[in-house]
Amino acid sequence: MMAARKTTTRKTARKSAARTTSTARRKRGARKTPSKRWSQRVTKESDALDLKGGVFKQTSAKKIAASLKASAEHSKRRKSGAYRSALSMLTFYINRAGKTLPKTQRSRLERAKVELKHQFGRD
Repeated sequence: MMAARKTTTRKTARKSAARTTSTARRKRGARKTPSKRWSQRVTKESDALDLKGGVFKQTSAKKIAASLKASAEHSKRRKSGAYRSALSMLTFYINRAGKTLPKTQRSRLERAKVELKHQFGRD
């Protein structure tokens, strides 16, 4: 009878310990993350490019492409070619925005991809 009592106590102790650790983990996780939007941080602080503010909000596909090209060519920290870095950042922005990106802006950014190819002479 004593042995049965000890095992139930152990199981209860394990369950309560598991509950407190998962709750503590949740609380810690919420406070620990400095920003919710890691993709926004990548866009701002990427090693590939130093983008000007509001690049993707511009009204012209040509302006977006020109800004990305200038940023890519002036960047000293990128690991691949300027064209590849610029196109990667543009694609990253489009993909991360997902369904929330308005159709007009999505089409403008898709046109910026084509314009970027033209500006880099990759027709």
